[in-house]
Amino acid sequence: MIRSNHLYIDKHKDVMVIKLPHMEATGLVNHGFSTKYGGISKGVYESMNLGINRGDSPYNVEENINRFCDAIDVSADTLVFSDQIHESEVRVVQSEDKGKGFYRTSDIIGIDGLITNQVGVTLTTFYADCVPLFFLDPVKKVIGLSHAGWRGTVKAIGPNTIKLMEDTYGSNPNDILVGIGPSIGSCCYEVSTDVIKEFEKNLNHDIIVRIVSRINDEHYKLDLWEANRLLLLDAGIDNKNMVVTDLCTKCHSDSFYSHRSMGNQRGSLAAMIALKTTIE
Repeated sequence: MIRSNHLYIDKHKDVMVIKLPHMEATGLVNHGFSTKYGGISKGVYESMNLGINRGDSPYNVEENINRFCDAIDVSADTLVFSDQIHESEVRVVQSEDKGKGFYRTSDIIGIDGLITNQVGVTLTTFYADCVPLFFLDPVKKVIGLSHAGWRGTVKAIGPNTIKLMEDTYGSNPNDILVGIGPSIGSCCYEVSTDVIKEFEKNLNHDIIVRIVSRINDEHYKLDLWEANRLLLLDAGIDNKNMVVTDLCTKCHSDSFYSHRSMGNQRGSLAAMIALKTTIE
């Protein structure tokens, strides 16, 4: 069983859900990050595969999605899927976008991040080692969810999400709560020189020295958690408003799908967040 000092681990029936304590405490959102537990998929997808394009049975995936939605108290027909391409574009979505990517064809193309101020719209992104970034502005009642792989991180998808919340809804970065969810940690994330060169080209030296450790001339360890945290600090987020995961998906590949551990023969995890229709 996984344990965390930073995140709240909830269980609804057999479905295990990872939650962010500071967002849960607001009473403003339904949200969660999935694990492998509580679904009906078999084989390499066992058991809570939420990825519709992995090759799993569509019936199993739909049932898994319904179970996870039930666990976080949202309706599956409110889901809006991103179309993740490991870049840094973020899009505003509205109530009329509900169901896109799941129940109906989507025009959300080339998008790795979503924001909205619409109650009852469930933003949804998918993972198997990349970093989920959750956003909540409790003042303006705005939410965001962004998928930060190394490419999205180096291209500042976190700050891009904040900027769009500012420009669209008048959010103040000082008010925004941020959660950096379960993903591959620096303990396990080994990259080659070409990846490090991209970071050196785009980020300042003060950040590089804090997120990169050299293994040898060709290989390095990269800390995506710290990279995103530092970039979000630079974007105006208050450190006390951030919760950073302590769960590495590769270390805990018994509980999470991990591309580094399993390759392409695996399921997908999901992050979801929605503004509640009734505020507690």
